[in-house]
Amino acid sequence: MMDNQNKLLPQLFRNEFRKIVSVLTFRFGIVHIQAAEDIVSDTFLSASESWSIQGTPENPVAWLYSVAKNKARNYLSRNSVFENKVTPAYQLGLSGHLEAEIDLSEENINDSQLAMIFAVCNPEISEQSQVSLALNILCGFGIQEIADAFLTNKEVIYKRLKRGKEKLKEINLEVRYPSKPEIKQRIDGVLTTIYLLFSEGYYSNSQNNVLRMELCREAMRLNHLLIDSPLTNLPQANALLSLMCFHSSRFEARTGSDGEFILYADQDETRWNQKLIHQGSYFLEQAATGNDLSHFHLEAAIAYWHTKKEDSTEKWENILQLYNSLLIENYSPMAALNRTYALFKTSGKAAAILEAEKLTLHENHFYFLLLGDLYTGVNNVKAVENLEIAFRMTLSDSEQKMISKKLTLLRGMN
Repeated sequence: MMDNQNKLLPQLFRNEFRKIVSVLTFRFGIVHIQAAEDIVSDTFLSASESWSIQGTPENPVAWLYSVAKNKARNYLSRNSVFENKVTPAYQLGLSGHLEAEIDLSEENINDSQLAMIFAVCNPEISEQSQVSLALNILCGFGIQEIADAFLTNKEVIYKRLKRGKEKLKEINLEVRYPSKPEIKQRIDGVLTTIYLLFSEGYYSNSQNNVLRMELCREAMRLNHLLIDSPLTNLPQANALLSLMCFHSSRFEARTGSDGEFILYADQDETRWNQKLIHQGSYFLEQAATGNDLSHFHLEAAIAYWHTKKEDSTEKWENILQLYNSLLIENYSPMAALNRTYALFKTSGKAAAILEAEKLTLHENHFYFLLLGDLYTGVNNVKAVENLEIAFRMTLSDSEQKMISKKLTLLRGMN
């Protein structure tokens, strides 16, 4: 029984902590977010103590919700800040009954989390702090887990979270369901934060594949919250979810049996998740409404063509044209680098090398990895030089294994 409890509590913490904190913060305001987190943390401490003696209750989630409500009521009754600022608001017409105000129904949890997404993804907070706050508050990740995802230490993440929360308190942001004009103004920033969260999982150098996949799932869960609400079920939100589905479909195929990173061209198509590919196609269709064309639409369309493993001229010409449009819409060095690969597939290595070397992305190991591949068979000495630089620059063991294999083959050819 103790073993089951040891597995159940962490799982419940991950799933329920974020929900209850969102509801309490939604009701009490962002300035009281620390109190909300303390109440929920204390609830789980009580669960650990009580369940170890009395056993796990028949309905653990209901137990947690009931205890959290009681602790919130006790906090309200003894804390002068709440007595003076929150309780009068109830008396002015909301509802004098605390049990009704702390509504932990599924509908209110979803509304609260949606409101919290827009609160956390605030342009006055740095992108790193936004992602860290999203992971902590909206996804229930602990400081050590976030540090592992960012490949940094707990102190750095603690400071990011502290600065982010202090900034939210400083601007005294109201946590509420956004209006239509606010959604239109803020949706791009919200989607960018969600995609950054996803990217921390998908592109991270962390060796913890379970953690990385959980980051991707959480980003997709937050995106689903947007899709499930009529006001935020927008074309660009569908486009982002489509993009993440397509990328996630290849997650398992990106790593070989001995842990080496596998590039797209070498992946085993049978390991791609067809269910996610179908879901991605569905959300891409949903995104094809209205007149707005976001960079998420373009990236999702590029990802769609990558689900077609066949090396056809049509495929790579479409991808190249989409990258051309993407660079006009939202230029990024990585998009320019990826376009170079599409150029190689349509126009050959010489044209691609010429374009790639114009980018001079000397701080990006993928730049040298691509040059290594492009020079292979054209100038193997230069290919080895570039791959050796890529090997030294990457922090990932799986990528080093992959590059090492390429170098072994190249040196054997010389």
